[in-house]
Amino acid sequence: MPTKVKIGNKFIGEGQPVYIVAEIGINHNGSLSLAKKLIDGAVYAGCDAVKFQKRTPELCVPKDQWYIERDTPWGRITYIEYRHKIEFGFEEFLEIDGYCREKRIDWFASPWDENSVDFLEKFKPLIYKVPSASLTDHSLLRKIKATGRPIIISTGMSTIQEIEDAVFILGTENLLIAQATSTYPCPIEELNLQVIQNYKEIFPEVPIGYSGHETGLAPTLAAVAIGAKFVERHITLDRAMWGTDQAASVEISGMQKLVHDIRDIEKALGDGIKKVYESEHKNIEKLRRVKPNITVP
Repeated sequence: MPTKVKIGNKFIGEGQPVYIVAEIGINHNGSLSLAKKLIDGAVYAGCDAVKFQKRTPELCVPKDQWYIERDTPWGRITYIEYRHKIEFGFEEFLEIDGYCREKRIDWFASPWDENSVDFLEKFKPLIYKVPSASLTDHSLLRKIKATGRPIIISTGMSTIQEIEDAVFILGTENLLIAQATSTYPCPIEELNLQVIQNYKEIFPEVPIGYSGHETGLAPTLAAVAIGAKFVERHITLDRAMWGTDQAASVEISGMQKLVHDIRDIEKALGDGIKKVYESEHKNIEKLRRVKPNITVP
């Protein structure tokens, strides 16, 4: 039986509502005002949490890419300048922390380097998420584990051996694992949702979830139907906005529909115990020629 992991005042795991994360990531494009609008959208849609990303650009961007120029909303600038433009600092995250408390929605972030773990610890996050790109950074994994906080690992672009190595370092207590494919947007035929079932067999004590980068909602709903205990989708105000993750994101109205449909799926799945419902009795009387004795549950 998978362990339940406590996140704030909620639990993720067997018998619990699906925990729904709206990944803001870098879709705020360096704008605190836009970040707040995305938080508002996640609250409106009924999400449980929003997630950001935190990087130290000099540590996360390979030096051979620093001075490559690219077109951005700030004009044509170097890649390292761009990374700094979209990176929130202490004051912005302090504002985000207060705003999420005011709106009563959880928030956390993916640290991409060890300095970013130290930075985020100032806000006492409920949980950390290891991005797929960092799954093989064992030094970072140990740094995050040392905080003692729950951890989600995302498993895009990773072999099963790399995933097992990460789990060995992190341990299974307070761990959650998300199936993911790191293509933005991801072709439907590469989502491989059956991996969720595979993970449940390999890591039976760990709640398994899904981090989706596809266009559309159906695969995420299917992930819930086959057992995902948490889901994460990028959120945006407009999929046509500038930014690398916008096209693989879900707009506010779509996120609201996703949350609504997930809650319907939870109700529809039931408890797995076959029974005859009271609402069926009139059709037994109407349609069955031979009527057995029925015990109403």
